Amino acid sequence: MLTRFLIFISILLLAEYFSFSLVKSATQTFPSNWKWGVRVFYIGFTLMTWLGFVAFRVIKWGSLPTSIRNVYIAVVMGFIIAKVLITLVLLIDELRRGGTWTLAKLFPEKPYFKQVQENGISRSQFFQHLALTLGGVSIAGFIYGMSNRYNYKLKKVKIASAKINDALKGLRIIQISDIHSGSFDDFEAVAAGVRMIKEQQADLIVFTGDLVNNIHEEIIPYKELFASLKAPLGLYSILGNHDYGDYVSWPSDMAKRTNLEKLKTIHAEMGWKLMMNEHVVLNHNGQDLALIGIENWGAKANFPKYGDMQKAYQGMEDKQALFQILLSHDPSHWDAQVRKEYPNIDLTLSGHTHGMQFGIEIPWLKWSPVQYLYKQWAGHYQENGQQLYVNRGYGFLGYPGRLGIMPEITLIELA
Repeated sequence: MLTRFLIFISILLLAEYFSFSLVKSATQTFPSNWKWGVRVFYIGFTLMTWLGFVAFRVIKWGSLPTSIRNVYIAVVMGFIIAKVLITLVLLIDELRRGGTWTLAKLFPEKPYFKQVQENGISRSQFFQHLALTLGGVSIAGFIYGMSNRYNYKLKKVKIASAKINDALKGLRIIQISDIHSGSFDDFEAVAAGVRMIKEQQADLIVFTGDLVNNIHEEIIPYKELFASLKAPLGLYSILGNHDYGDYVSWPSDMAKRTNLEKLKTIHAEMGWKLMMNEHVVLNHNGQDLALIGIENWGAKANFPKYGDMQKAYQGMEDKQALFQILLSHDPSHWDAQVRKEYPNIDLTLSGHTHGMQFGIEIPWLKWSPVQYLYKQWAGHYQENGQQLYVNRGYGFLGYPGRLGIMPEITLIELA
């Protein structure tokens, strides 16, 4: 832990050094009042940014006006990413200059290695301008991303398997995940997403965890809205890591347990069948299929393992011929346990990652920083006959927006 902390602090200091150096260089020719005004503003906003992180759990974010809170978070995230980009660009320039200096010392007779000018602008100036541009684009991009936080996208996926016979072919399943109702600030926008779900007329609806951010009261304003979701085979749900209240300083263990029990009650009142390490056999067109639901089980970031696959799977031994669907919030569960110990589970449905709400998804490129933490982070994956689908999330958390990775409603069709 100490090593990681020291690495983090070193990277932080390096980023602050390069960023402030760029601000100083960029304002060098400004009139004196503007020069010092910009620098003081930069330092002040930097201090405010880190103060927000240090006091994150102390600040009562919910009491702040929504527009102010959202803009602050978006600008801060853009500001931090901007510093990262600036550091990368200027570090490349430092390495280039260091390499040029070294080669010039080793080969003094070669003028090629001396500093040159290109089109009136030095290479270092080019890198500085590039860093400034990327920093500005980052901040503008994160502000723009706020407009996409309710921009729901319907993702259609066909799942094929030898266990899917004619009776099950065409079965339509809607998957939603990571609602995070505590982040919502626009009822009508959320309702538009619910209408999109209803329009699909699915046979089965599943929810793969994180109904709230922290406390059960967050879902109450949207309780009737989500209770309006219906499907012939029912609506089944599981808990995600945020549903347990683990990220709140509770006055007592009893208060924490009471919050969770109230959240379970809300699932029932909405008509959602909350699965707590259990399974159920459903019948469609005279053919059975198995649905298994477990509590949160994560293999990353020390998330608690509330899930109990042994308990959930008990009694399934004589149902191996059935098409089996597992609801498990955290996709790291698939590699860590499901594929190793439960080869008869055909399809696992997860969420959790949100695709980090930031990345690139175009026909020839799919990228997000979250992929360096999660091997399976968004979309459809297959391995040795088993399949996983990771939903990008219905809601948002932390950053009040979506940049490149849109909120998702998944329509799965068995084929």
